[in-house]
Amino acid sequence: MKRPLFKKILIANRGEIALRIIRACRELDIKTVAVYSTADESSLHVKMADEAICIGPPAPKLSYLNMMSILSAAEVTGVEAIHPGYGFLSENAEFARLVRECNLTFIGPTPENIEAMGEKTRARAKAREAGVPMLPGTLSAVADADEAIAASKKIGYPVILKAAAGGGGRGIFIIRSEQDLQQSFQRCSEEARAAFGDGSLYVEKFCEHPRHIEIQVACDRHGNRIFLGERDCSVQRRHQKLIEEAPSPLISPSLRQKMGEAALSLCAHVQYESVGTVEFLFEDGKFYFMEMNTRIQVEHPVTEMVTGIDLIKEQIAIAAGEKLSVTQKDIKITGHSFEVRINAEDPDTFAPCPGKIAALHVPGGFGVRVDSFIYAQYKVVPFYDSLLAKLIVHARTREEAILKMRQALDEFVVEGVKTTLPIHRQIFMSQRFVDSTYSTRFIEEFLAEKAEKKH
Repeated sequence: MKRPLFKKILIANRGEIALRIIRACRELDIKTVAVYSTADESSLHVKMADEAICIGPPAPKLSYLNMMSILSAAEVTGVEAIHPGYGFLSENAEFARLVRECNLTFIGPTPENIEAMGEKTRARAKAREAGVPMLPGTLSAVADADEAIAASKKIGYPVILKAAAGGGGRGIFIIRSEQDLQQSFQRCSEEARAAFGDGSLYVEKFCEHPRHIEIQVACDRHGNRIFLGERDCSVQRRHQKLIEEAPSPLISPSLRQKMGEAALSLCAHVQYESVGTVEFLFEDGKFYFMEMNTRIQVEHPVTEMVTGIDLIKEQIAIAAGEKLSVTQKDIKITGHSFEVRINAEDPDTFAPCPGKIAALHVPGGFGVRVDSFIYAQYKVVPFYDSLLAKLIVHARTREEAILKMRQALDEFVVEGVKTTLPIHRQIFMSQRFVDSTYSTRFIEEFLAEKAEKKH
């Protein structure tokens, strides 16, 4: 039997992504170490890992964002590598550098990659150097509201104010006038500082009715680079994705090739190593660079379903110095896949709903996958992201995948806390969704129509 890529890996995360990594490691014959806060003592990732170690109290800054506690846990347990999952420290260049300085492997891109692409204005500059199509905007952070106003006049309203260190839909304001910008600048900066510890903002032209299309990439340290098709992530609320699908019903094979080549040209320019995602806005037949995520994405399963490639295993192998297991000509997009994010939220207000899960039934059957960490009597705590489960389906066509998702959603039962299951059921019955005649404003418009019908 081939020697494992690593003997033991520490997973610096929680929830479904921690379980996803544990499963991949077991299939690779790699031992795992879970870390957990006191609020997560009874979580499944703690029970499933080979070892588990408490790293602090519930507050993320005292546990899952506590670099020293995580590195101490790595030293005590004798691991060779750390997998950060997504969120928390996954795109923190300082953490990646500290891991390297401790003679451990960071399962992700290099600190230099994260620095080049994690800060949005720097990423925009790199994309421009690589010749990737871009929307008009500033290539560096604006100093104040006056500078933002001057830039916006050149670009033309509407514009969008974005956190330079941002991600996850936070620190983003749509601006339609100079007065609007003056009123919103400080608020946007404060939101960015609260979310990312950095209040820097940049300005970019706002597309009114775009689709959000992202290209999955994988690059090893031997110079091999591939893209694995696209995901359409246009169904989102306040820039937070709710539903993802692969492939996009709007992207032709020739356009997919162009977008993939643009993504890989950026990867080559920054000498990217690991899996990652290059995100684009798509409107009127043209695509524009938005940002790059230097980590595994929440929605990676839809790409796995249509390509048959395990992205977590690929990510671990790249970190171990292996070559990619496939070449570009091996990548075939087969069938259609959807993922819905089932959150512990009120389906009408989207307010978080912590509490105890009284009963649970998850769907199954051919082409149905559930990535989750919850169980009956599990207590949903208020300290972390509200994601409970990801329901993924795969079928031969988009139409069949929609029918399969409707059935799976009807079977999914979560009692004791409110969830977003009802709104997903409604969306998959919506004719606009079925016809794919919508933009990133779909949820906003869908909720407005729903409210009108009530009155």
